[in-house]
Amino acid sequence: MTAVPGAATGAPPLPPPPAFGSRSVADVLPSCAAALGAEGFENTLGLPESVRICLVMVDGLGRTLLSKRTAHTPFLREKLAEGQGAVPGTLDAAFPSTTAASLASLGTGVPPGQHGMVGYDVYAPHLDRVVNQLNGWDPDVDPQRWQPCPTVFERIHPAIPVATVSLPQFEGSAMTRAALRGGDFIGAVSLHARTTAAAEAMAAHPRMLAYFYLNELDKAGHQFGCASAEWEEALEEVDACLRRLDGQLPPGTLVLVLGDHGMVDVAPARRIDISADPQLTEGVRHTAGEPRMVHLHVEGADGAHAPDPAAVAAVAARWRERFGNQAWILTRAEAIGHGLFGPVVSEAVHPRIGDLIVAVHGDLALYDGRRARPQAFEMVGQHGSWTKAERQVPLVAFTARGRVRGKRQRRG
Repeated sequence: MTAVPGAATGAPPLPPPPAFGSRSVADVLPSCAAALGAEGFENTLGLPESVRICLVMVDGLGRTLLSKRTAHTPFLREKLAEGQGAVPGTLDAAFPSTTAASLASLGTGVPPGQHGMVGYDVYAPHLDRVVNQLNGWDPDVDPQRWQPCPTVFERIHPAIPVATVSLPQFEGSAMTRAALRGGDFIGAVSLHARTTAAAEAMAAHPRMLAYFYLNELDKAGHQFGCASAEWEEALEEVDACLRRLDGQLPPGTLVLVLGDHGMVDVAPARRIDISADPQLTEGVRHTAGEPRMVHLHVEGADGAHAPDPAAVAAVAARWRERFGNQAWILTRAEAIGHGLFGPVVSEAVHPRIGDLIVAVHGDLALYDGRRARPQAFEMVGQHGSWTKAERQVPLVAFTARGRVRGKRQRRG
């Protein structure tokens, strides 16, 4: 690993890179496939052999947040108290700690350096512009060419039936086609409807993998903050959903509850518009990423050619002078050398990473007002950087008790 510039200016040491290959979101679905008996996969996480696995992805559920709010999660608290053997209870998100990167690593089983979804929005070298990875996908970007790695779903289906249970609008979306393609899609709007759909899908097959996506917690966090009453209410709804799922799934189903990233709150005064400071925009051709993990693409680079190293150094010096004690500011080579994007960064992905990356560790969010919509500045809960609260996600594993015949189900 490389020494990280910025430590001398007051930044704490950059934490170790994501534990790809041992304890990361990229290891979950390959471990599921192996536990289901699929060939060519390694059960890195030590999951028990199973005939049915239901993976519940709770968008925005960080390990730190869950640990602090156990009073709001009686069902999960009960399951955590029961223990889960050798299965690790904490995993690393992908870097950046954002949905596009983590879900692509989850779906493909590989780090962002290989799948290429290295942020909320990302520089597309062949277009020389920044493209969004979640909302408003660029029509000139083919999702399957942009992210060509096969997904775990594609690799095991149809030998093992696979179903994605999610909101209807995500069926056939560019993000789904890029990161989570393969298998059947079941759309349902409410948590109740999605829970029932997941349980019915699992019951229809003697062996199956289901991916069940919940986005309500993340939405509450972004709008109200993860310290808000609204976020706690959303967490309680997730916990109740999991209790219902436990009672509706076929008995013996292995249930895995996972987050894709954590979250921190950023006060309005700490949401900075970098475009208002000419010292920060000087020499910068494009900004990409997210407010807590900014990619800076320096003037002189056009996707085919790297900028003058002196130009990169000049931009880095100005940014370190302003934010050196609040962010880890690395060159592309330093970020890759530290392993943030995984042990391998492909030739296609290399220029998508900024000439500089700015990963915030203070209570700060950095927007480019030339690109960000006004409502983006209203976002309270934030993520993307590599602090403990943002990078660590829970993995809760338990065996579903299933429906008890002749007895009324306990309602969540």
